[in-house]
Amino acid sequence: MDATTSLPSCCRPEVPMATVAHFQPALFEFLADLAQNNNRAWFLAHKKRYEQAVKQPLLHLMADLQAPLAAVAPELVVDLRPVGGSMFRIYRDTRFGADKTPYKTHASAHFRHQGSVGDVHGPGLYLHLEPDACMMAAGIWQPMPESLKAIRQAIASDSQAWLTAKAGLTLWGEALKRPPAGFDPAHPCIDDLKRKDFVTSAPLPAAQVFGSELLETVVAQALAWQPFQRFLTRAVGL
Repeated sequence: MDATTSLPSCCRPEVPMATVAHFQPALFEFLADLAQNNNRAWFLAHKKRYEQAVKQPLLHLMADLQAPLAAVAPELVVDLRPVGGSMFRIYRDTRFGADKTPYKTHASAHFRHQGSVGDVHGPGLYLHLEPDACMMAAGIWQPMPESLKAIRQAIASDSQAWLTAKAGLTLWGEALKRPPAGFDPAHPCIDDLKRKDFVTSAPLPAAQVFGSELLETVVAQALAWQPFQRFLTRAVGL
């Protein structure tokens, strides 16, 4: 099941879901203009456009998402704070990279696992909005060494459960070139044991982003990914 699939009636949570278009084409228009004018003076002159086309619609979507997401993935937190919450800031951290452009040219939000503490992070849900590159993603990206080891051990010890959890999914991210130390190179899941990230994703066509069923699409995808998410959650001990 991918993000183009509506939530089946048999699995629909008993929570009303808004059927309004949260985003307008002005979202992509602003982000495209920002990509061509990525400087502080331009952004400040057009900050009202950012607020109206990007920030407020995303916060509105998140507010409408809270109840239905809690019905299918109660461990995921939708934090509505405009600063420090689930929505990522538009400002880039330019301290360490060669790219000094001050603003991101996409909008995004990350719904963290409520049990994530310190170096142990549970699988989350990610929403990315960018012209020609909208998508959702789930899983654990760059887990800390102990969590990475725990995930690999869970896969190695119960490979059938892992294969069932990831059935139909395409995983991506970094991987080792050689088997990790302590794991059988002949293990049937050796390609997954080499992984350093455990992430899957699904595209969001523009028609869905601007359509009235975006909320339902996000909830449907979160539900479809639950077997994968639950395996990772158990693996890291949350």
